[in-house]
This record gives sequence, structure tokens and C-alpha cells, in this order.
Amino acid sequence: MSKPPDFMIIGAMKCATSTLHEQLAIQPGIFMTELKEPNFFSDDDQYAKGIEWYLSHFESAPVGALRGESSTHYTKLPTYPKTIERIKQHRPDVKLIYVMRHPIDRLVSQYIHEWTQRVISVDINRAIAKHPELIEYSRYSRQLEPYFEAFGRERVLPVFFERAIKFPQQELDRVCQFIGYAGQPVWDTQLSAQNVSVERMRKSNWRDFLVEAPLLSDLRKQFVPKNFRNWAKSLWTMKKKPELQPEQIERLKAIFDEDLTVLGSWLGLELSCDNFKAVAQASPPNWVNIASAKSSPKV
Repeated sequence: MSKPPDFMIIGAMKCATSTLHEQLAIQPGIFMTELKEPNFFSDDDQYAKGIEWYLSHFESAPVGALRGESSTHYTKLPTYPKTIERIKQHRPDVKLIYVMRHPIDRLVSQYIHEWTQRVISVDINRAIAKHPELIEYSRYSRQLEPYFEAFGRERVLPVFFERAIKFPQQELDRVCQFIGYAGQPVWDTQLSAQNVSVERMRKSNWRDFLVEAPLLSDLRKQFVPKNFRNWAKSLWTMKKKPELQPEQIERLKAIFDEDLTVLGSWLGLELSCDNFKAVAQASPPNWVNIASAKSSPKV
């Protein structure tokens, strides 16, 4: 049986975890699963496949390589309530990486993603009431607290999305130091960003068949003008970035500022929606009072 992972990127959703996954995967001596989001410990249908199925994703790891995976479902409470107890059971000493971005920006990005997947079909302002997970997944302290209780703060590395975008090499160095990587990691600027979602197209099985079918390719090029193809494509594309109503923004700020106050107390930072990006870029975050990690403040 293959060895279990040494570390996991546990979220948050829409915080460039795919980019970090790919950057780690190209470092010699680090192995990342080809299936980027196994979601084994979160999704009941995946967990039912058994631990041997999960470990099979690490079979091709070179001897001595650090092994990792990335599953943002692992920080999607309350959607997946059994995640932490399952990780604790199978991998109690795993190291965990959690990436955070401005909570409203993350919410909007998730909304766009869910719109393309046809999970959400209503305007963003209506979606917030209809889909409470949009808010819940941006409540970072609520997502993290049970991990602290189960594993201790010393096993969770906080990463700010905004700082990783501004100082990618420094943050990659910090991640690699945390997971115990002995090499000198290099951030590859040629890898395309994995977090671009505004221009995504909505799912459509029959459209994808018509667009991707090899036998139809020549026919499309010969008989369908390009401007018409572009027009047809636009029918499934989000025309502009979703706009939150001013009163909705104020409501979200009140919700997230409460959560950020707790998060900031753990980091020794003054955090709010208004200053989040500036503070996030200023310095790499580390939990304060690591010695008392098991007595983390309640949310």
C-alpha cells in the first residue's frame, strides 16, 4: 500500500489553490496527485471507495518525495461535516495549508464558478440568500477552528492569496519550508494562472459535443463564420462581473468583519474587509501564541 500524503492544501475555494498545487508539483522531490481534488475525506461517495483507492493516487510518487494533495471541499463546513474526523483518523500528523483571500472577492468568484456549473442560476444578490454556503466558505475562522482543535495551530499554515500574488516566490518558499522541503523551490512564471473565472462558459453538454467533436471541426470552420461562432459562444458566457448592491456589501462587511476580528486575533493582526488586502500583502501571516494552540478562541 502506498504511503499517505505528508501535506494537504485544504482551501479555501477560489483562492488560487490550483495554482499552488501546480507550482508545488513541478518542484523536484515533491509529488502532487494528478487528480487535483480527490475530496476523499469530505465527500461520502469518494470516502466509500476506501482508503486503498485514495492511497493509489500516491503510488507513482518517487521514493523519498514529499506527497501532497489539494481538496477545497475540506474547508466547506457545514456542507461536509465528517471531513476533519476522517483526516484525523487516517492522517493525524498531516500538515495543512489554508489559503485566504478577501472574503467578498472569494464569494464573488465562487458565485461565478457555481453559475458556470449551473448550480446557481439567479442574480448574485438573490443567490446569497438562497445559497448560504457563499458566505459560510468565506468565514475563515469558522472553517479553521475545528482544525486547530483536532491538529493544533502548528500544523496549519495560513497563506494570504493577495500576498501570494504579489510575492509568489517568497510565499512558495514559506510553504516549502512548512512542509519540510529540503530543496530550493522556484516559482515558474510561465505556468498560467488557474484562478481566472470571469469569462468562463456555462456548462452545456450538447454545445460541448458540437464544439469539441473532431469530425465537426472542419465543417464549422468552412461553413460557420467566425463572428457567428463568437456570437453563439457569448450566449453561454457571463457578460460582466456580478455586481453586489451597496446594501448587500454593507451587510457582508458586517458579517465578515466579525469573523475577521477572530482571525486577526489569531494572527496578531487588525483585520477587516476594508484593510484586508493591504494587511494581507504587508507581511506573511503566522499564528500567535503557538504554545497555546489547543486553546484557540471560540468563534
